[in-house]
Amino acid sequence: MPPPVSTTTDTVSASLAHWSESGRRGMEAFYALATEDYRQLALARDWAGTLADLAAGGDRVHLLDVACGSGKFPTALLATEPVAALAGSLTVQTDLLDPSRFSLDEARGTLAPPFEGAVDHECTLQDLVVRDGGWDVVWSTHGLYALPQADLAAGMTRFVEAIAPGGLGVVAQATSSSHYLVVDEAFRRSFDPAGVRTPYTSAEQVREALEALPVTVTEELLTYRTSVAQDDRETAEGFLQRCVFDDSVSLDQMLADPVVGGYLASCVEDGRWVFDHQVALLTVRHA
Repeated sequence: MPPPVSTTTDTVSASLAHWSESGRRGMEAFYALATEDYRQLALARDWAGTLADLAAGGDRVHLLDVACGSGKFPTALLATEPVAALAGSLTVQTDLLDPSRFSLDEARGTLAPPFEGAVDHECTLQDLVVRDGGWDVVWSTHGLYALPQADLAAGMTRFVEAIAPGGLGVVAQATSSSHYLVVDEAFRRSFDPAGVRTPYTSAEQVREALEALPVTVTEELLTYRTSVAQDDRETAEGFLQRCVFDDSVSLDQMLADPVVGGYLASCVEDGRWVFDHQVALLTVRHA
């Protein structure tokens, strides 16, 4: 018997459908594991020092958080003592960009000093209207997977245009060998025979698009693992469905599929599914 066909529409629409109140259960299951993505980023560099340097002796920095999701990166930064200690001496005026109104509201609710909510941009990156002077720092952390390849050049052009002179751009994105890209590829092979979904955009593709622009790009690779117990089926199912933005295919159906099930079988260690992550932390500056 052939595997069931996913009821998901294109990748962008599927992503937006999951960033909604109706998708909260899956979102919570996803972040039971994926919160580690943002903790790793928060510990990867001296963010407090970076923000202070961008203030250049002043007391204010302007930030644009691209594809802000539910605000997990500022939350992870606030959990670090150096960033939390900036409150009172530095204000990070935070503009949020996301095509999902739900995400904008969720992310705004997480902001606390030194982060201060400013303007919401309910649009895609490629449709952003860049403000005069840009932003001191523009970052996107695990936010560009659903950006279609056809829109990648336009999106990264707009990203670079948004960086103020002397400012900083940061992109954190999984590489093609990382769990998020691997499971997406496996899922599309089995459950999207019509090819409706577009592949997730990888860190390698983002870097290639940036290197076609008048910027310098440096890269740091972060490697780590996340896991879930095999007997915690509810969390495992919610996490995996969120990884592929599709809750129409159950965990049992994934496990029974030769491709997705084979991948999941390869991830089993001591009664847990263990997922390998490799994330490129890209730093972007005007040339």
